[in-house]
Amino acid sequence: MPWAMLILSGALEAVWAAALHRASRAAGSRRLVPAAVFLVSVLASTAGLAVAMQTIPVGTAYAVWVGVGVVLTSAYAMIAKVERATAGRILLLAGIAACVAGLKVAA
Repeated sequence: MPWAMLILSGALEAVWAAALHRASRAAGSRRLVPAAVFLVSVLASTAGLAVAMQTIPVGTAYAVWVGVGVVLTSAYAMIAKVERATAGRILLLAGIAACVAGLKVAA
């Protein structure tokens, strides 16, 4: 259960990063929804990380949380055409994902 919480919290990290991106590009009252999504998801993401750290060692938990967030945030940026989806970038992100899976196996 702590690992599922950690993966979900990492996914929420990508949600708050995407919401922050949208809020920074919106104007006026159009910022309210992405700002609210940012606030809720950053709090939930951090809380989930804290819960997972009660069972999973801090270094492992933080590395997995960040790794999941990085891969999903980068995927969002490529799908949204904010960043280019190059073969090198995709290969390196796959390497991060493999390292995150390796941390689970090694734990």
